[in-house]
Amino acid sequence: MAMPDTARRYTVQDVLAFPKDGNRYELVDGELLVTPAPRPVHQIVVDEMGDRLRAYMKGYPGVARIFSSAADISWDDKTLVQPDLFVVPEAEVSRDWRTYRTLLLAVEVLSPSSGRADRVVKRQRYQRQGVGTYWVVDVDARVVEVWQAADQRPEIVTDVLRWRLSPSVAELTIRLENVFAALPA
Repeated sequence: MAMPDTARRYTVQDVLAFPKDGNRYELVDGELLVTPAPRPVHQIVVDEMGDRLRAYMKGYPGVARIFSSAADISWDDKTLVQPDLFVVPEAEVSRDWRTYRTLLLAVEVLSPSSGRADRVVKRQRYQRQGVGTYWVVDVDARVVEVWQAADQRPEIVTDVLRWRLSPSVAELTIRLENVFAALPA
């Protein structure tokens, strides 16, 4: 089976027509991002972070909902992203991914092949889109880069990750040592 030509520019319709071959295909401003299936440690960290976010959000029913990939978030015909985890306002939740426009939080767990895409390409697009908070989780370095929409540089978190669903609610705290403790030796 032939692989797509990653040098050309694509549309969302092009990407949605690709065969289901085990790769993750994303599109940012027409640039195709291809990622193979994630490592087990990637999935463990996604699950650990997701569990903590879900537990926190149960205290605020009807406000927002957390999702994990695969999802097809698209803001235009040249962008299609699949964050590992993301939180959207409850008002945007429907049966159609096209209604999911406001990401309050997006989380990407780095894989060996996704560093440039997650740290640069997708981060810049998320910032332009006004994504509330963007976490880039580096499993190997055991740190999280925290980006806000206007940031020029990330906050590098090595101990306690903090986030609020809204200014009027309690803060979520995640001890990174507990997340990374779940990883196999």
